[in-house]
Amino acid sequence: MSTVIASARFSVLDRSRTREGHSGPEALRDTVRLARELEELGYHRFWVSEHHGVPGVAGSAPTVLAAAVAAATRTIRVGTGGVMLPNHQPLVVAEQFGVLESLFPGRVDMGLGRSVGFTDGVRKALGHGKDDAEDFGAQIDELLGWFRGTSPTGVHARPAEGLAVPPFVLAMGEGATIAARAGLPMVIGDLRGRDRMRRGIDRYREHFRPSVWASEPYVVISGTVAVADTPEEARRLLIPEAWSMAHSRTRGTFPPLPPAERVESFTMTARERDLYESGLGGHIAGTEEQVAGELERVLKETDAQEVLVTTSTHDRTALLDSYRRLAALTGLAGPTDPADTGDDGAARR
Repeated sequence: MSTVIASARFSVLDRSRTREGHSGPEALRDTVRLARELEELGYHRFWVSEHHGVPGVAGSAPTVLAAAVAAATRTIRVGTGGVMLPNHQPLVVAEQFGVLESLFPGRVDMGLGRSVGFTDGVRKALGHGKDDAEDFGAQIDELLGWFRGTSPTGVHARPAEGLAVPPFVLAMGEGATIAARAGLPMVIGDLRGRDRMRRGIDRYREHFRPSVWASEPYVVISGTVAVADTPEEARRLLIPEAWSMAHSRTRGTFPPLPPAERVESFTMTARERDLYESGLGGHIAGTEEQVAGELERVLKETDAQEVLVTTSTHDRTALLDSYRRLAALTGLAGPTDPADTGDDGAARR
């Protein structure tokens, strides 16, 4: 095994994607079940996401779902990828993570994003507009202030104040600069846009300012990784998500994931076909040997410390098999003792 791969951490973000023929509640239970399975395989952390009003995604309340995941597991780190901070009051977010950290000490991550909704209707329902994302840096500062007890309001966030919940910034656009100036670890994707990703990482490292949360840059690269017995089987894992993305771009709604075999029978318009084929490209997918080679390449290019895998597909059995194969080729060794995680935020990251 490559020493580059062996030295990297591997984690998973599961978006609780709904599937044709299966309900939203089932998707949430699938997420909890997957977390237990990935803990046994030795993955470092397991994150859940925040989406509102999206037919194809059941995960709308990430801190609630993270609590369910943490309660169902013992050792794997659990967090959000992420809480969309412009949608919430920073005090409430601090309180929620304070509760999580109090219930599951030493295992909670606070991944933060700046999205304000998929459509105008969702943004209106949330009471926020696109301009709210422009205050993301100030919102992060306010949020972290609640943990440190530095709010000028005189109010204290209970039980968050004094706790160390490692924060991460999901970097899209200006996110890399915001993460650097705040001195926070950064999660950046996706693997299909390597040049853009490398530019964001370079900007992050160039402008990074050490903080109480991170003494040096910490880069997590995220994207789809699919491993199977043959390249064709690995490609089939990508088909449902690629079609759903093409559907959303042409019809305005992001649907539940269809089975790969049904997508292969579709008659597509030229635009749908172009978007669909584009959605299949650029990911890390193939046999163990092919994926290992590509992982080594991207880790050398980015010098990232961690890979956050975001694969979604209709066939949950094939998805778990892919994660098993990835765990084997990266040398994951199963769950660790929580006593080994340390007491401070940096050690627990």
